[in-house]
Amino acid sequence: MSTLADTAPATATAPTRSFQGTLPAPTGPYAAGEDVIHLTDASRPDPWVPSSGPRQLTVTMVYPAVPGTGTPAPYMTLAEAAGSIQHRKMPASSGVTPQNLSSVTTHAFDGARPQSGKYPLVVLSPGFEDPRMTLTSLATDLASHGYVVALVGHTYEDSGETLANGQTPPCAICDDPATLDFDSVTASRALDVSFVIDQLTHGNTAWPLAHLIDKHEIGMAGHSIGGAAAAATMIADPRVRAGVNMDGTFHPAPMPGQINRPFLMLGAAANHSPGGHDTAWGQTWAALGGYKKWLTVAGADHTSFTDLDLLLEEAGFPTPPLSPERGVVITREYVTAFFDQTLKGIHRPLLDGSSPNNPEVLFQY
Repeated sequence: MSTLADTAPATATAPTRSFQGTLPAPTGPYAAGEDVIHLTDASRPDPWVPSSGPRQLTVTMVYPAVPGTGTPAPYMTLAEAAGSIQHRKMPASSGVTPQNLSSVTTHAFDGARPQSGKYPLVVLSPGFEDPRMTLTSLATDLASHGYVVALVGHTYEDSGETLANGQTPPCAICDDPATLDFDSVTASRALDVSFVIDQLTHGNTAWPLAHLIDKHEIGMAGHSIGGAAAAATMIADPRVRAGVNMDGTFHPAPMPGQINRPFLMLGAAANHSPGGHDTAWGQTWAALGGYKKWLTVAGADHTSFTDLDLLLEEAGFPTPPLSPERGVVITREYVTAFFDQTLKGIHRPLLDGSSPNNPEVLFQY
């Protein structure tokens, strides 16, 4: 029997999907306000493209805000979205375009009125090749629970961050990851983060709402190489009082005595269980000297701790055994509980042991 598809052009046999991405709403009592700021470290040439001049960074600030104020914030710029689609080689049939990717619903609001008070600062660092906004779900939730969040874009290390001059340079070090010295990446990110902390806590010039930050309560979490960078930053900068590595191999593994402050290792069970192939986690666990937790998540994949699996699912791509929604819930709950306990001094029973509400989370130690 002849059908329309038999006679139509080949491109018409797979109708393009309509992608509409939506991130989960934050769960805390506050709304999430958002500002994007641009910083230049005049003391340091860019480590990957020295010819571009001083190191430039784009940072998304997410903060506790008054509900009902501000306007919906875009997920990313059109150029960042185009770079992400190109870098991930997204097929046109997925229906993901720069327009609809940039307009994913974030539940963050530009120009929202801040809540009064002072709040701990949490710096977030994304995975290698992933732009900063892949941690937006976590950032908005932390802000809704009373944290100021600095989501750092590490220029030239991902699919593109739009800089102050409007340019969105692509990755300069992604072509051959097998030969890349990842220790140099985490060392560079530690310099990025310390510079961002300097800018946010000295003189209040980099961000008009810097008065919201309690400069004595600073934490850092990261995904993948960003998680390794959290450890590298804690070694280099004593102001960072607590750290989280979400499924990242440590580059390098800390040595005994280097980190005696709280640290959470949260990883996919397949990759980061004790005795697994990533031996750096065991080395790090033995070296950590402060309050520490090693949790693994059954059924998770490497990107379960980010927005990526959720957006890929919404675009019709296959997902890991752990549903992307559960990945976001687990990441938010345990990271927030960890910072509540270590930066705010609020005991969170969630960290005491396994929970019937989160059967996927395994307490290794």
